[in-house]
Amino acid sequence: MSLTADVKAELIGVRDPRPSVRIAELTSLLRFAGGLHSIANRVAVEAEVDSDPLARRVARDLMEIYGVRPELVHVQGSGGRGNGHFAVRVIEGGETLARQTGLLDQRRRPVRGLPNKLTTGSRPDLAAVWRGAFLAAGALSDPGRSASLEITCPSGEAAMALVGAAHRIGIAAKAREVRGVPRVVVREGEAIRTALAHMGAERAAAEWDQMRQRREVRAGVNRLVNFDDANLRRSAQAAVAACARVERALEILGADVPEHLREAGELRLAHRDASLDELGHHADPPLTKDAVAGRIRRLLAMADKKAEADGIPGTESAVPAGVQE
Repeated sequence: MSLTADVKAELIGVRDPRPSVRIAELTSLLRFAGGLHSIANRVAVEAEVDSDPLARRVARDLMEIYGVRPELVHVQGSGGRGNGHFAVRVIEGGETLARQTGLLDQRRRPVRGLPNKLTTGSRPDLAAVWRGAFLAAGALSDPGRSASLEITCPSGEAAMALVGAAHRIGIAAKAREVRGVPRVVVREGEAIRTALAHMGAERAAAEWDQMRQRREVRAGVNRLVNFDDANLRRSAQAAVAACARVERALEILGADVPEHLREAGELRLAHRDASLDELGHHADPPLTKDAVAGRIRRLLAMADKKAEADGIPGTESAVPAGVQE
């Protein structure tokens, strides 16, 4: 299975019993998976999804929440490519459903973005909006320079509404247009992990983050091999060693690490190639490079002291062989 399929499989299993959360997820999914159509001069609600389990989940939610019985249709892929897609349609009672979900306003006009009640909801509601949007039209790429979590949007207004919901729950997302198609994109590795966790894909978030860290370590080693400049090589070695020691320090201290020292350590790990000065700019509020360096030194010293007292390997034991600080 692809990363995207893995995430969707996990999200299909997320079942929050709160009515407002279920409505937010279902409405978002309907909006991003197709929305409204006119069939025989009647308003129909239709969602096109990429798997049978998701189609059945949508149909079940429609029946349980709104009491409508949708039609399920398997649309074969063209040219022998893929397994096609699955359409969930509500024709009889479609206009009533569209009004109930907020996809139609009081004047029978389609809502171009998302219903206002969704984008101003609680944090669980906003997370459900993202879960529904990803199930409908999301994609996750492999970790690396071009890593991204993207959601294809039916309109620019829908993209902006999704970005607004993201910012309210701490997801760093941006709206952009690719070949005329609106998209919402999450780029930074930590932001992608946060987005997956907020949506409810905790397992996928942890696995994706492990893949990202392994690739960063390999990239760091490759840079060591390819650097021609001795100063750059030394800087790279120091960065690899520092990150290895910080990871070991956080592991040794666990829940006992002071919050400000934890933040400094996590800042070092989130921006592995950044200078101390750059790390200071990434902090919130910003710190001087001396303040960042001091906190990291105290973190390592505290961890080494505890390791010595517990009779376990200290932070330097985590530095890869052949890498000098």
